[in-house]
Amino acid sequence: MRTCLNLLIFIITFLISSISFGQKQTYSFKIEKKGNGKQAIIFIPGFASSADVWKETVLKFENNFTCYILTMPGFAGVKPDSNATFNNWSDEIASFIKNENISSPIIIGHSMGGGLALNIASDHPKLVKKIIIVDALPCLMALTNPTFTSKENNNCSSMVNQIVNMPEKQFIQMQKTNITTMVVNKSKQDLIVKWSLDSDRKTFASMYCDFLNVDLRDKISSIECPSVILLQSYFKNFKTQIENQYKNLKTANLHYANKGLHFIMYDDKEWYFEQLNKNLLNK
Repeated sequence: MRTCLNLLIFIITFLISSISFGQKQTYSFKIEKKGNGKQAIIFIPGFASSADVWKETVLKFENNFTCYILTMPGFAGVKPDSNATFNNWSDEIASFIKNENISSPIIIGHSMGGGLALNIASDHPKLVKKIIIVDALPCLMALTNPTFTSKENNNCSSMVNQIVNMPEKQFIQMQKTNITTMVVNKSKQDLIVKWSLDSDRKTFASMYCDFLNVDLRDKISSIECPSVILLQSYFKNFKTQIENQYKNLKTANLHYANKGLHFIMYDDKEWYFEQLNKNLLNK
């Protein structure tokens, strides 16, 4: 009887293990894979943006690299995740790299995606080969408020309620007004606005509040990989403040675009691709 019971337990354990082993790991973010090169690049878009922000970039590099292009949960039509926070997203992307055995990837991140790249490289110094940060700062709020201090228990309920309950017409107008401060290329403005309108409103609000509370200025001192920082031309007016924010990142190499605003890949395309070519193709 005891032998039969042990055999039954073994069979059940084996079946459960087999089922678990056969299941493909899933992630809250959407993943598109293109190319089949030896070196992997992980592309992380910015706040409320789609993977399509990298479309032209991927077209130029997919023949030489394996490209993983993400869209974060709740953004641009992707199903939202109930545990959406900046740190949770950072941890999940790091787990994705480890679980999928992506060896020493390059991470390219725009805006909030750049912040995530900085955080991942800080938390996992040996995981990443290089980071390329497209117009992101270690602490966005400190650019206008030098005395800014991140709150340990940041309460986002007021902002979330305000944005979630905002009438649709008002939200659309807010996004249309904001986009004029972020991209000069008018042919791309409607597209970027659409990504935000297709985003889950609660995720939009909570992640906006959460990201404004992020301060990586001290944390980035643990980054070991080469770090290329591509910044919009307007930031030339704040060089002292920006270089002070990056002072603890010993591998930082800062470059300022010649023209345009936050979406550098649209506003100063020639300069942007020149920088990527230097840092991806040149040995």
